[in-house]
Amino acid sequence: MARRKRILRYFGYALLAGTAAFLAFALYLDLRVTGEFEGRRFSLPARIYARPIELHAGSRLRQPEVEEELRSLGYSVGERDEPGWFLSQKNELEFVTRPFVFWDGPQRATRVRVAFDSGVVKTVTSSDGKDLPLFRLEPLLIGGIYPAGHEDRVLVRLQEVPRHLVMELVATEDRNFFTHAGFDPRALARAAFRSLTGHTEGGSTITQQLVKNFFLTPERTLKRKFTELVMAVLLEMHYGKEEILETYLNEIYLGQDRDRAIHGVGLAAQFYFGKEVRHLSVAESALLVALVKGPAVYDPRRHGARALDRRNFVLHQAKELGYLSLEQYSLARSQPLGVVAKPATGTTPYPAFVQLVHRQLRSDYDEKDLRSEGLRIFPALDPRVQNAAERALATRLAQFDREKRFGPPGIEGAIVVADPQSGEIEALVSGRDARYRGFNRAVDAARPVGSLLKPVVYLTALQDPARYTLVTPIDDAPFVWKSRGAPDWAPQNYDLKFHGMVPLRTALAQSYNVATARLGTDVGVEKVLDNVRRLGVDRPMKPFAATLLGAVEMSPLEVAQLYQTLASGGFRTPLRAIREVTTQEGRPLARYALRVEQVIAPESAYLITAAMQGVVREGTGQALNSVLPPEVAVAGKTGTTDEQRDAWFAGFTGDRLAIVWVGYDDNRAARLSGAASALPVWGDLMAALPAEPLALAKPDNIETVLIDPQSGLRADLSCPGALELPFASGSAPSQRAPCASELGVTVQEVKQKAKSWLDRLFGR
Repeated sequence: MARRKRILRYFGYALLAGTAAFLAFALYLDLRVTGEFEGRRFSLPARIYARPIELHAGSRLRQPEVEEELRSLGYSVGERDEPGWFLSQKNELEFVTRPFVFWDGPQRATRVRVAFDSGVVKTVTSSDGKDLPLFRLEPLLIGGIYPAGHEDRVLVRLQEVPRHLVMELVATEDRNFFTHAGFDPRALARAAFRSLTGHTEGGSTITQQLVKNFFLTPERTLKRKFTELVMAVLLEMHYGKEEILETYLNEIYLGQDRDRAIHGVGLAAQFYFGKEVRHLSVAESALLVALVKGPAVYDPRRHGARALDRRNFVLHQAKELGYLSLEQYSLARSQPLGVVAKPATGTTPYPAFVQLVHRQLRSDYDEKDLRSEGLRIFPALDPRVQNAAERALATRLAQFDREKRFGPPGIEGAIVVADPQSGEIEALVSGRDARYRGFNRAVDAARPVGSLLKPVVYLTALQDPARYTLVTPIDDAPFVWKSRGAPDWAPQNYDLKFHGMVPLRTALAQSYNVATARLGTDVGVEKVLDNVRRLGVDRPMKPFAATLLGAVEMSPLEVAQLYQTLASGGFRTPLRAIREVTTQEGRPLARYALRVEQVIAPESAYLITAAMQGVVREGTGQALNSVLPPEVAVAGKTGTTDEQRDAWFAGFTGDRLAIVWVGYDDNRAARLSGAASALPVWGDLMAALPAEPLALAKPDNIETVLIDPQSGLRADLSCPGALELPFASGSAPSQRAPCASELGVTVQEVKQKAKSWLDRLFGR
């Protein structure tokens, strides 16, 4: 008897201890549920958008380009009730845009008609026929800065979710959701029985699924299942069904876009159907519910038949429980899946550009905020320019591989494209595989720049007009540079020849190494390097004579900064990838304002630009004349490094600057050259885009004088092939050429009759 009492007493103690332990465990879970769920905040990635297309009368846009943009945005062809469709007719587009909050305010959904004529927008009108002075398409989402796991979502309120989606979800996943207290005993019993018979059936309620996704790990143990059940009951005790359901709809995993995880019905509606969740039809909603069971198994883009069967099962469940009428069910079942054709892009289709944006953002924002606050980033990337750059590089590198002219297969390249006036980076390509998320050659690959530095040598000389003009003779005879403690340096020309006395503009146009080295040492190596720094290159450079010929390493982005200052007439504007940053709601946070500093006198910049146009017109870059019209008047410079390891071309038109580098990643010796390897890529890129002619405004202190190309002296109409060249006031030759007549001609006669070389160059 005493023994029995002891056993009962011990059992009572054990029961009491077990109850206390359970209560302590439950209290811990309760604190965790209320603490984490009450202050729950989904981590929202910073979203990065491309530059929006701006439509106005006179803008240079072709109808197919706008149609391609609309397709990229997920617009469907054919009129619909909701926004996001377009109709195309001859020389006319009609579409209804989706609402979007820009950095300068919201733009509502608008019906717009655009007329085109010969590659130019003729008119932009609203549905009531009123002219729209400027209208933006919503920008293309090109990437984000994601939280751990690359989770992406668009938060929605329960009121925004169609009722039929909610009821289809309840009918399929948890038909007793609105009546149970967090778990469904019958569903659990049914699942247990099916498990004993060798079948698998889920017994978790929507609340339990939310607990598992929100609080717990995916491990399959009895302890985790018990914890899940207790937390589900606690969650239901503290929060209402609508709050639980709304959180579930934003949390649930519904697909994978390469390395980007699609969470929540808000983003899934955009990802699969290109529309907001509130516009989903009964059939479309059923497909999203079908994906809950297994987004990979029922992926509609990869397993269409399987996804259709599962969608129809969801519709059947909803009909059986009375959530859909027979008419609704029949109509929805007859519909195709309707998933928009959208290539997988992952976190971004433009990883090199997004990497640059991320770096620039880090100087102003904490990394945690970038990955969780849902910031909206508006960079300068132009998808049309980016896609043209990608095609140009990939196509030419593939051709080089086939031909094996420059070396074995495996040549790589990089491109930077920018607006020379604003410094905005419009495109950035890091290699032949533009989707590769590794080493960013455009930003980080520092390679010798070769002859790309020569324009700075000639600029430095032209800053002293009393000594140097475009026609000053430069000696291209053998040259040896002697420096104490260093071996003698004797540069050679690319053609291994010497050319005697040549005009300064010809020495640059033909990229003569010897003449450039002699000129650079005459004006002073330190002066040249000081100009390199003024132009925007912040990199240590050794004051050696060899540096004058490009024995200094720079990345394509650094070269772009240097040439931006030249292309803008001597005004340095720091290159920038970002225009604006706003909060998730559209409140402006930071403006990346234009910063401009004049670092080179306009006269010197004008003269060196004229000389660089000569490079394209009659020098090492003249192959561009077969690709671009002469009136574009491109200014540029080829670059080739020792042992032909690197090939460069840097050039600009009136509205666009582009830098191209081509070479091997292992820096092997090859047969590359700027004219044969990099220039064709540059030409293909620019030929694919509308180009504005380069026509710099002539400074007041610049005069144009007719020059005899044979003697370099002042000419008149009697001299064959006379060229009109720019000079700093008072620096032009005063002596008349032998071919000039005694009487000479007036300036007015020259302007009316002479074949002006400069006018052709500047496209005036």
